Amino acid sequence: MPTALITGITGQDGAYLAKFLLGKGYRIAGLLRRSASSDIIGERLRWLGILDDVTFVDGNMTDLSSLIRVVKDVAPDEIYNLAAQSFVAASWQQPLLTGSVTGLGVVNMLEAIRIARPEARFYQASSSEMFGKVQEPVQSERTPFYPRSPYAVAKLFGHWSTVNYRESFGMHASSGILFNHESPLRGLEFVTRKVTDGVARIKLGLADKLALGNMGAMRDWGHAREYVEAMWLMLQQDEPDNYVIATGRTSSIRDLCRIAFSYVGLNYQDHTVTSSDLMRPAEVEILLGDPGKAHRQLGWQARISLEDMIAEMVEADLSRHRARLKA
Repeated sequence: MPTALITGITGQDGAYLAKFLLGKGYRIAGLLRRSASSDIIGERLRWLGILDDVTFVDGNMTDLSSLIRVVKDVAPDEIYNLAAQSFVAASWQQPLLTGSVTGLGVVNMLEAIRIARPEARFYQASSSEMFGKVQEPVQSERTPFYPRSPYAVAKLFGHWSTVNYRESFGMHASSGILFNHESPLRGLEFVTRKVTDGVARIKLGLADKLALGNMGAMRDWGHAREYVEAMWLMLQQDEPDNYVIATGRTSSIRDLCRIAFSYVGLNYQDHTVTSSDLMRPAEVEILLGDPGKAHRQLGWQARISLEDMIAEMVEADLSRHRARLKA
């Protein structure tokens, strides 16, 4: 039975990855940063029905000693680093925290692996936000980076650190440059879930308007459930590498609204308003990934359409709000 250590296991990707690996027969240990909200922190794992199937271990990405202890005690075959301060907008308000967790935290984990478990295979969750002010119309593994937020800068530090440890110490360390990937487990602070939750609330008469920022921003959106399989596939390769994981289709936030509102029979123009307070200091206008390398070398490609994913998310939010209304 192989063992996987997942940081960020209570997040969207961590929960889906844990379920995927459990289906492959893995033993799962999840790094858990203790907090006052520990009683609700496993809600995504509970939603997927796997909360009792994973083992939590105490640790913190900013504490190298705790990571060394965890890696030594768990002795994982594979380590998936999904932990981060992952909300782009918050990174301007908390740039030092973002840099410490999302950037330096990667080096802490790499050091812990190098010291305590050098034979383990490592996956780093990099981000399409690193492309920022895009230098090419379609972004691939060879596209230059131009980060436009403290979050993206921190992710870039972690990305290049992963490459450096791979080349310096011969570690099996791969980096997945994942474009936007969503699901019913996405947090409410992210625009996709903000839209689908807003649609559900408006449909049920709980709200009338949905405030958004730059509705012209375009993203390459896929489903998190499919993207975690790509993470696993990277660690099954003989040689570590970097891979762009994307759908190859870009859509605007306006398109997202149109799809979500039309699913429940509403016109988005009747219910959306633009708020200057929700605009970013530096915007990433468009992201569009080229997943060709992942398809050729990993045999991976996205299959769930944006329309189907949005329908799933709207249905989940409708169910959540109906349950609250009945309570």
